[in-house]
Amino acid sequence: MKTLLTSLKVFMFFTILTGILYPLLVTGIAQVTFPTKANGSIIIRNNQTIGSELIGQQFDSTIYFSSRPSAISYHPLPSGGSNYGLSNPKLKVLIAERRHQFVTFNGLDNLTVVPAEMVFASASGLDPHISAQAALIQVNRITKARNFNSTQKQQLLRCIQQHIETPQFFVLGEERVNVLLLNLDVDKIKE
Repeated sequence: MKTLLTSLKVFMFFTILTGILYPLLVTGIAQVTFPTKANGSIIIRNNQTIGSELIGQQFDSTIYFSSRPSAISYHPLPSGGSNYGLSNPKLKVLIAERRHQFVTFNGLDNLTVVPAEMVFASASGLDPHISAQAALIQVNRITKARNFNSTQKQQLLRCIQQHIETPQFFVLGEERVNVLLLNLDVDKIKE
């Protein structure tokens, strides 16, 4: 009986320490040192939540840059990929459909090389980034849809350049563009 009582005391001690005190301490430190990041990098404009810098969104309008496809329709709760292997015929059909949709939506030539991230969903299904190449391929569609003149098109190209993020720690990953942040700045270009 004494062993059981001692075990329960140790259990309660570590439950309080690791289940309550430690999470409160870490959360408190994060709220003080990185409040924006600790709260999900939420973007708020005019007292309205637009989205998070960290979670991809679907953009279907011709006036916006398209995000990469999502295997979960951009719903964050069932986050994950399709888990189809490269030899799976379903994945091959899905890639062909996505490629056709991207080429058609952007008015591209059928021989255009489509960046991989525009036909493959990310592992989480929520990646908010595309490559600069994928953004540049969409410039003509957006220019036409917004009736931009050549000066505005140059502003659009500069906007892409300003949003290119370098690899993390200069070695991890590749250059990328956050689609939500880019689309918010595209709206600032005067028509």
